Amino acid sequence: MAQFRKATVTLGLLAALAGPPAVAQAPSPPPPAAQTAEIRIGLIYRPAPAPSSYDAQAAPEDEGLSGAKLAIQDNTTTGRFVRQSYALDAVALKAAAPGEAPPQSPVDAARGLVEKGLRFIVLALPADEVLAVADALKGAGVVLFNAAAPDDRLRGADCRADIFHVAPSRAMQTDALAQFLAFMRWRKLFLITGPQDGDKLWAEAMKRSAKKFGLQISAERPWTFGPLARARGDTPTRAEALVFTRGLDYDVAVVADEAGDFGDYVPFHTVDPRPVVGTQGLIPTTWHPTLEVWGAAQAQNRFRRLAGRLMRPLDYQVWASVRAVGEAAFQKKTTDPAALAAAIADPGFSLPGYKGVALSFRPWDHQLRQPLLLVQPQALVAVAPEQGYLHQRTPLDTLGIDLPETQCRLAKS
Repeated sequence: MAQFRKATVTLGLLAALAGPPAVAQAPSPPPPAAQTAEIRIGLIYRPAPAPSSYDAQAAPEDEGLSGAKLAIQDNTTTGRFVRQSYALDAVALKAAAPGEAPPQSPVDAARGLVEKGLRFIVLALPADEVLAVADALKGAGVVLFNAAAPDDRLRGADCRADIFHVAPSRAMQTDALAQFLAFMRWRKLFLITGPQDGDKLWAEAMKRSAKKFGLQISAERPWTFGPLARARGDTPTRAEALVFTRGLDYDVAVVADEAGDFGDYVPFHTVDPRPVVGTQGLIPTTWHPTLEVWGAAQAQNRFRRLAGRLMRPLDYQVWASVRAVGEAAFQKKTTDPAALAAAIADPGFSLPGYKGVALSFRPWDHQLRQPLLLVQPQALVAVAPEQGYLHQRTPLDTLGIDLPETQCRLAKS
């Protein structure tokens, strides 16, 4: 009993020393979540006009647009890890119907996007319109991506520091083709050039590539038989086309027909059995449905679920343009336009592009380095650069205009 009283006194003394009992406090509220920063990316494009008759190969109206939508989804997927989100502002430049006011110009469309605060704009437009937009936005701190124009002058004498070229130049396309022909030892070329300005530019690029890789233009003729490929049937002109190829010594027929007027007519209409390459036949391109390696099959499937069709080269080029912004923002953990522009232009920048190697922009002309696919309609034939073509920086620089050759003098536009 004495021990019990002693323990009670001891507990009482300890309680007195401890002071009054503590009052339970409500838990402090959690710190506010960091806000998600949004990056808005613009796209200016011209929807492809509907064909006058059924054409299984006609460009879909959403060509390019669906590539941008897929890239926005991909950017958002990676961006959520660094609290970044993305949105697309697309402007479709439709042709005016009879009696309507003139359509919106690319320059007006670009200025409208800049007024909304956009600092990244993808252009799926011809070369002259790309330059017009770049010059109109001079000094506005806007980064432009050329997703469609292959003109070498945009990477040469008419280059602009604020334009990054995702579309491959004609020089890159013809170099890829020439590498393959040299690898196969098909060295004698019969060059057939169409009447359009783009055809002539492509033919000039092919001549340069032939010289670069040791090929010979053994014969060259202009195409003067009209758009036989678009005729969707044979005509009396067939006999003239056959005579057109008679008596020539060549290994491969090379067609320069960017408009698609006659190139698909040439295969199986030559006097001698010869393969056809160039803008038709075996073609160099950035993307093709038969590409399934390096993770491309997953990209193909995601695009088909999104758009309900196969991805086309312009879709891929717009996708890569939008992804370049997202990848730079993710790598640098910032949404500041100036910082992102510097990151994209940095030689160390790398863009995953389902091509087996990281893609990057050349410092001297802002052209995207990338492998090109050599494909026929139903099969992937080769990927350029071919094995054995080496370069002091990267084999990718064997395609297109290299630093010692460039006429580009990048100055802030």
